[in-house]
Amino acid sequence: MFILIKRIIRSSWKNFCRNKGLSLATLFIMIITMSLFTSVFLLRGITNFLILEIQKRADISVYFELNVLEEEILKIKSELVQLPEVKDVQYVSREKALEKFKERHKGNPIIIAALEEIGVNPLPASLNIRAVGLREYAVIANFLEDPLFMNLIYKIDYLDRKPLIERIFAITSNINWTVIIISLIFGLVAILIFLNTIRLSIYAQKEEIAIQKLVGASNWFIQGPFIVQGIITGIFAVLISFLIFAVSCFFFDSKIETIMPGFNLWHYFTTNLFTIILIQFIIGVGLGTISSIVATRRYLKV
Repeated sequence: MFILIKRIIRSSWKNFCRNKGLSLATLFIMIITMSLFTSVFLLRGITNFLILEIQKRADISVYFELNVLEEEILKIKSELVQLPEVKDVQYVSREKALEKFKERHKGNPIIIAALEEIGVNPLPASLNIRAVGLREYAVIANFLEDPLFMNLIYKIDYLDRKPLIERIFAITSNINWTVIIISLIFGLVAILIFLNTIRLSIYAQKEEIAIQKLVGASNWFIQGPFIVQGIITGIFAVLISFLIFAVSCFFFDSKIETIMPGFNLWHYFTTNLFTIILIQFIIGVGLGTISSIVATRRYLKV
């Protein structure tokens, strides 16, 4: 058995070196195939970042009556935090609200003068609430409309912000579906191209396969070198593709961060290094093996 495996490996390496043109063409297509899948993986990371950034713009605020004590507001905050739908709650005191208001309108002397004329702080304390998902804001708004809270609450701006939240939900859903469709198209095209390339490579050796079959060689002995050759091609493609993406991610990292502040492509690549290598290895070795088996099957029927 060991001698048979050794012969198969030696034969596959000889075939790989002997048919340099076809071997290089197959390797090139394999690199393109893995590059498409890896690009889709990186694209998914970028779209997830964009979706999170868009969702950060969605929140609701609860404004309280001026006479409500801070302890009562913080009690409501603690109840909100315990809800599974709530991701984060920020308390904004009346003093902090006034400070922010003055900072926002410091270039408008009329508003500042009117504020000084009033003589008291007219701004209410509030809670800024961010939900786990966009669908959860309606649940949170319903929770706050409980009669126990309504005598303390001046306004919930959910209805004012509802169109924006729904718009953000529509945008993020469209992004998700677009990425899924692109991934499926890229994957299908890449697999079809690679399968046809393998078939062409094996077609060039169909007479050799037929002769081996006629002299009594087993299907495993005939298919073995092609399977191993596919695996060798896949391993080379993994190494080359990985180097290409490592260099590209390092080089384009600063340029992408300029376009999308906060997203570090090189950090994302290194963080998901094991996943990327695993994807490339499975695609490379898997496609090489399966394609070789499928492509040689028709020539074994002699």
